[in-house]
Amino acid sequence: MFFSQYYLECLSQASYMIADESTGQAVVVDPRRDVSEYLNDAGARGFTVVGVINTHFHADFVAGHLEVASRTGAWIGYGHRAETEYAIRELAEGDTISLGDVTLKIMETPGHTPESISVLVYEHAEDAVPYGVLTGDALFIGDVGRPDLLASAGVTAAELGAMLHDSVQHKLMGLPDAVRVFPAHGAGSSCGKNLSTERQSTIGEQRATNYACAPMSEQDFVALVTAGQSAAPGYFAYDADLNRRERELFDPASAPRALGVADFLTRRAAGAVVVDARDPQEFAAGHVRGAVNVPADGRFAEQAGTVLPLGTELLVVAPDDREEEIVTRLARIGFDQVAGYLTAPDEALETMPEEVARAGRLTAARLRAELDGEQPPVVLDVRTCGERGENGFIEGALHIALGELPRRLDEIPRDKPLVLHCAGGHRSSIAASLLRHEGFEYVSDVLGGWAAWSLLNTPTAA
Repeated sequence: MFFSQYYLECLSQASYMIADESTGQAVVVDPRRDVSEYLNDAGARGFTVVGVINTHFHADFVAGHLEVASRTGAWIGYGHRAETEYAIRELAEGDTISLGDVTLKIMETPGHTPESISVLVYEHAEDAVPYGVLTGDALFIGDVGRPDLLASAGVTAAELGAMLHDSVQHKLMGLPDAVRVFPAHGAGSSCGKNLSTERQSTIGEQRATNYACAPMSEQDFVALVTAGQSAAPGYFAYDADLNRRERELFDPASAPRALGVADFLTRRAAGAVVVDARDPQEFAAGHVRGAVNVPADGRFAEQAGTVLPLGTELLVVAPDDREEEIVTRLARIGFDQVAGYLTAPDEALETMPEEVARAGRLTAARLRAELDGEQPPVVLDVRTCGERGENGFIEGALHIALGELPRRLDEIPRDKPLVLHCAGGHRSSIAASLLRHEGFEYVSDVLGGWAAWSLLNTPTAA
C-alpha cells in the first residue's frame, strides 16, 4: 500500500492519496484545488487516479475534485446525502472500494455536516483491523468538528450535534484502539476549537485524551463541543456552496497578469479592491490608499476570506516574486476575480506619491500615555473570545474579533481615534487596514499587540 498525507500549513488542511502498488490504482481524498502535487506523485509512481473522495462539503477551501476528475477521468465520491450539480458516486455505510488488495470502506459519520463520511483504509482486504481511518472533519486530534457552521442548509446546530455525538461516541470510538486517525485539519483551523499540532493519532490515544471522546450524554456532548467556538470566517458559506456546484476549473498554467501603475489605478477607481500581502511594517511605511493588508506570511487565505468582499475584482500587491503564490492561495478559497498585480510595488509607489498612504502603529507605552491623556482613544481588541478570557484585556476596550469585524462595523465609533490590538500585531494590521478601507479616518494599531502591552505590567481587567 502507498499512503501519503499532504499538509497545507496556510489552511491547516490535510489531504491524502492511497494506492495499491500492485495494481497502480489510486484514490485522492479531500484534495485542494491546485492538484498538480497529487497527480505528479501519481505519475512518478505509475499510479492511475481512479477516484476522488470528499469527506464532506468543505467550507474553508474549494476542493479539487473537479480538477482531479477533469485531468484523470476519475469518479467523484461523496456521502449519499450530498446533492451536487455534477455527477457523483454516492457512498453509503459499508460500501467498499477495491484498489486491488488495498481496500477502502465507508463509514457514515454525520454531524459536522449531514453528508459527512469517514474512510476506513485496509492494507489487505482480509485484515481484521483497519490500517487507519480518514475522519474528515468528524474527529480531529484533540477535538471534533464543530456542528454550528450551518454549512448545510435546513439542518440546525442541535440536530447536527446529535448526529456528531453518535458518529464520535459510538461509531468512531467503536473502532479498535490501534486504528490510526488521519483528520482533514490540524491546529489553527476554524473548523474546531482545540485542534492539536499533531497530524496523526490513534483511536486509543483519542479515547484517552480527547475531551469530546470521553463517554457522555448527547446533551452534555452538544453543550461541550458548541461552547466557545470562534466566529466562522465570512467566506465559509460561500465555499461550502461552491463545492456543490459545477464551477470554473483552476488552471495552474494561467499566470497572473502584471499591471502598470495607470492600469492598476484605473481598475481601483472602478471599484477593484487592493489586497496588499506584504509584511505589516512594509505596509505601514507606504501602501496604495485604501488597500487591505493581509500578510502572506500567516494564514493568508483564511484571513483574506474573512475581510475581502466576495465577488469583487481584486488587485494584488505582493512581496517580491510571490505574485503567483498569492493568486493561487486566493484561488484555493474561490477568490478567482484577480485582475492582476502591481509590477515592482516599491518602485511603483514612488511614482504615485499622491496615492500613497501610511499606517499609524503605536508602541504599547505610547498607547498607555494616550489612554492617560485628556482625550483617550477607543481601544478595539480583535482577538478571539478565548484569547481574551485566557490572557486578560485592556479595561474598557471594545471587543470585536477579526472574524466578526466586517459585519459589525456599525458598532465602531467613527468620530473618535481608534487603536486596535491583537495578540502580536498581525491581525490588528489587517483589521486597521479594513477600517481605513471602509472610511474610518483615525485608525492605528499596537506594535507587538497584547504581548507588548502585558509586558508593561499595567493594571488590566481579567
